[in-house]
Amino acid sequence: MKRILLFFILAAAVMYGILHGNLWRNNLYWISFYGQTSSVGASPSYETSGVTQLPPTAVERRSALDTCLLKPAFESLLGVDKIYPFLCANDFIRVAEFQGSDKFELPYGIKRAEQFFRLALSRLESCGLSNEDDNIACRRCVVVGNGGVLRNKTLGEKIDSYDVIIRMNNGPVIGHEEDVGRRTTFRLSYPESMFSDPIHYDPNTTVVLIVFKPRDLKWLWKILSGQKISDKGFWKKPAKNMIYKSSQIRILDPSITRKTAYELLHFPTRFPKKEKPKHPTTGLIAITLAFHICHEVHLAGFKYDFTDRNSSLHYYGNETMSQMMQNEYHNISAEQKFLKKLIDKNFVVNLT
Repeated sequence: MKRILLFFILAAAVMYGILHGNLWRNNLYWISFYGQTSSVGASPSYETSGVTQLPPTAVERRSALDTCLLKPAFESLLGVDKIYPFLCANDFIRVAEFQGSDKFELPYGIKRAEQFFRLALSRLESCGLSNEDDNIACRRCVVVGNGGVLRNKTLGEKIDSYDVIIRMNNGPVIGHEEDVGRRTTFRLSYPESMFSDPIHYDPNTTVVLIVFKPRDLKWLWKILSGQKISDKGFWKKPAKNMIYKSSQIRILDPSITRKTAYELLHFPTRFPKKEKPKHPTTGLIAITLAFHICHEVHLAGFKYDFTDRNSSLHYYGNETMSQMMQNEYHNISAEQKFLKKLIDKNFVVNLT
């Protein structure tokens, strides 16, 4: 009897070993998501020899950026690979591991903020590029800054002729069409610079949230959930209502912002305690985004007159260059030097 019992025990152990080995080879594992457990089949390409790789869907998204057979003039600035710019709910942690964003805290990573990213992404319907330019192989893009140099330049028609038009913050189109055009493909914003007046709504615009702090993600989650928005923790009042549909909103991968700060502007990873940390302007982040989704990049509205403190800061409003010079959070001289390099090397074309 003991021999029979021992035989069954050994047979069960062998069967367990075989089944466990097959499951391991097929990368079948169990994950928990908000308390729900499900069986998920992971592609063998996720990990090879312990090196984290992009999930297949993320590889497809990034491959879609390389449909143009011609090499862009700015190719040397991209590094090894292009970065797909928008985070997707189903694989953002795996993508962050691949990009290294899981090693950095906000504003240039997701470390310690994974829960807030998950909440915000759960309210979005899509992470794809806008429908307008999905089928264009070699995208001609123009990044429209908000500089006062655009006033009376009548560049509106030319700007509207590009495949992709990238704008930033609350630079208005209405009332300035002759100088800045009518169309907007992408508009980069953060809570404090987001439009809240429905007059500015454009159904063809994809709004890209640049995340600088966990509160920005909580803001997006709350505003899309219909909850009350508090001003606490923001440097100025954020938008209190969302004029865009959730299908029009994306979250920018912090890797884009990190690349702008550390690789293009060469900011230090740590600033002295007595000095306020410098961050890239939305305009420079927009240019970096263009480098990853476009083949040809032109600029408009990025030239400033530092010799005249009373000259117009923006093509709209009454702010002057004196406000720009007092800004402690950006290194404008470093950005202007970098822009000059881009233009001198013919990496970009400056329209103004």
